[in-house]
Amino acid sequence: MEQTMLDLLWQYGYLGIFFFLMLGIVGLPLPDEIMMTFIGYLASVGQLNLALTFVSALSGSMCGITISYWLGKRLGYPFLERYGSRIFITRRRLKRSRLLFRKYGNWVLFFGYFIPGIRHVTAYMAGISRLSVRRFAAYAYGGALTWCTTFIGLGFLVGAHWKKAVVLIHHYGLILLWVVLAASVILFVRHWILQYSHDSVRK
Repeated sequence: MEQTMLDLLWQYGYLGIFFFLMLGIVGLPLPDEIMMTFIGYLASVGQLNLALTFVSALSGSMCGITISYWLGKRLGYPFLERYGSRIFITRRRLKRSRLLFRKYGNWVLFFGYFIPGIRHVTAYMAGISRLSVRRFAAYAYGGALTWCTTFIGLGFLVGAHWKKAVVLIHHYGLILLWVVLAASVILFVRHWILQYSHDSVRK
């Protein structure tokens, strides 16, 4: 897995990160969190630029979830029931997503990124339910920002221990995710402040 991701990055660079995240959100069974944690690690050792890595992942995620939203809005629920399995959206995932939307409303778009098998479906359901573009963007893009910050920040924070960190995240769930998110935000802010200060001194 690690070698495959390395090959992808060496061949396509930041564009590879963009398409990997975009296709993963649309529905292909790609290890999104593993990829983001891995590229966070690569940024920590200087093999990738942290800012470009983050922008590539975030824009890919936002593009993927937007495509899913418009497909849901244009093609509707019958299309997903009939053809969803071809893009790995099973009826079980559809049913689970509908129940979550009824229980938590639009917040599922925000938190759905962190639920395996759900982030691929939430945007379709938002489109099917005719959620306005403005409300969709507020929840979905805010969730994408939080999701990317969490996992890229995790990889950057733990470095060579990124594989163990991914296992811990999946084992201990959302509580650990919020701890990681807080640490990641602090880390990003500190990194960019130091970078800006260093560039200012050089000028």
